[in-house]
Amino acid sequence: MDAAQEARYVTLTEHLRCLVCQNQSIAESNADLARDLRDQVRTQIESGRSDDEISSYMIARYGDFVLYKPPVKPLTWALWFGPAVLFAGGLAALALRLARRRKESAPQLDAAARDRAQKLLDSGSGQ
Repeated sequence: MDAAQEARYVTLTEHLRCLVCQNQSIAESNADLARDLRDQVRTQIESGRSDDEISSYMIARYGDFVLYKPPVKPLTWALWFGPAVLFAGGLAALALRLARRRKESAPQLDAAARDRAQKLLDSGSGQ
């Protein structure tokens, strides 16, 4: 491979996710599948296929998940927006729980207790 093809190879392998590791690109992974995918990318570059053709081939075989940045479309909304929705749901649940706890822990005073407290406050303010 010449320098331009090698640069394409590096770029492509950095943008494809290892399906075994899931948090590494195929360029970084030592998994057998990653090695096979790197070989496949190299073979396709050497055979003259464009970057888009190679990416399309990988997506056709492994789905949008093979891309580190899958396209935003209805089938990938869960990948893009799922974490934010789960985070917002968790914050809402936490806020509701704290609000309920605050209501439950607030002491309820009857009228007599409130009057005694007010008298104590009033007698202390004159000092």
